[in-house]
Amino acid sequence: MSVHPQPQKRSDSFTDWFFAYTKLRFFTRMRRLLHLNGVVRNNKPPEKSMNAQKAGRNEEETAAGKSEGHDGWMVALQTSVKKLHFGSWEEREAAAEEIRKLAEEDLKRRKKMAELGVIPPLVAMAGSDVVARRRLAVRALVELANGSFTNKALMVEAGILSNLPENIGDFDETVRQEFAQLLLCISSLANSQFPLNSTAMIPAVVSILHSNSITTDTKHSCIATLYNLSTVLDNAGALITAGVVTVLLTSSTVKSVSEKCLAALGNLVMNLAGRKELEQNPMMPESLIETMTWGDKPKCQESSAYILMVLAHQSSLQRRKMVAAGAVEVLLEVALLGSPLAQKRALRILELFRDERNRRIGPHSGPLMGRTAVVAPVNRRSGDEGRRLMKKIVKQSLYKNMEIITRRANGGGGGGDCSKVKALVVSSSSKSLPY
Repeated sequence: MSVHPQPQKRSDSFTDWFFAYTKLRFFTRMRRLLHLNGVVRNNKPPEKSMNAQKAGRNEEETAAGKSEGHDGWMVALQTSVKKLHFGSWEEREAAAEEIRKLAEEDLKRRKKMAELGVIPPLVAMAGSDVVARRRLAVRALVELANGSFTNKALMVEAGILSNLPENIGDFDETVRQEFAQLLLCISSLANSQFPLNSTAMIPAVVSILHSNSITTDTKHSCIATLYNLSTVLDNAGALITAGVVTVLLTSSTVKSVSEKCLAALGNLVMNLAGRKELEQNPMMPESLIETMTWGDKPKCQESSAYILMVLAHQSSLQRRKMVAAGAVEVLLEVALLGSPLAQKRALRILELFRDERNRRIGPHSGPLMGRTAVVAPVNRRSGDEGRRLMKKIVKQSLYKNMEIITRRANGGGGGGDCSKVKALVVSSSSKSLPY
């Protein structure tokens, strides 16, 4: 019977195996890279004659300067990669900073760095408890992710989402901004076929948005990340559970980030849970009605009208709440002065309001007793006068609303245009309007 040695602990064997695997992979790549450089150097053209060498001396000096610069960054990269894998913490930090600088130059360098395996150790460094060390790693990863789908996918596979700190919102603004940029880069994978787990990303983004004294750039990165994630229907549940609807509604009143907020809400309103969350939010529908008044933000008007249109189409209660909040006047203004798409959506909402009013009134109004309707005798002359009076009141109301809309459009002036609007109202009946 053969005696088997006592196996070591799993953690020690795994660590030794991982270290040996990383070392073998590193030296294999370095050997391949050095072999390619040697092949390029050995495949030189035949030696030129003395006269040809003298004639092309200036060109060789210029080419030598460029080659020296190319070889210089390659040597620096090789040194940094070696330190990043096997150096001390001080050497790894210096290597991360050097890699960040080299990655800023062009996309080819970033791809070459990923081939040499710099992403896994940087991802591991991003989860360090030392803030300065973590910042160096995050900054390098942001540069490596710039314009490279492969590098972003390698970061996710290396575990960057599981290495995110839980309290990003408690860091200083510079650290929050760097993490927000990294999350924005990774969230772009949501628009591809790459399987991206957003469970860890959403709480990190929300914690940054809830932090104090957040800058516009950081907020814009976070809102753009939430928008990218909202384009995937499977992420709707996690977004709603994390309270993203309230965050987006609160930020939608800020013009600098309102467009992305409303676009994300437009994605969430197509989900049943998202629609219910919007209907129950105390900021609804006033916040969306406010954004519809922004004549200088047509995209915001279109997105707000779209969300209100979906809510109004699904719920009679929401239609009544919109009318009570003063949406009719704003919708009339958008229907006249908004973009073509905003006009169509505003008219559709007004049609829904009209249908709701007709349903409330019903085809038979007035007191009924059994099958016989009690109709008070009315003089024909007094009836005509009543109809004329009612028509006059309707025209005056329409004219007043149109005058307010025109005054807003002209910045408070434009008396000449008011006369044209008055003529338009007088020559039109109330039946020609959607509401």
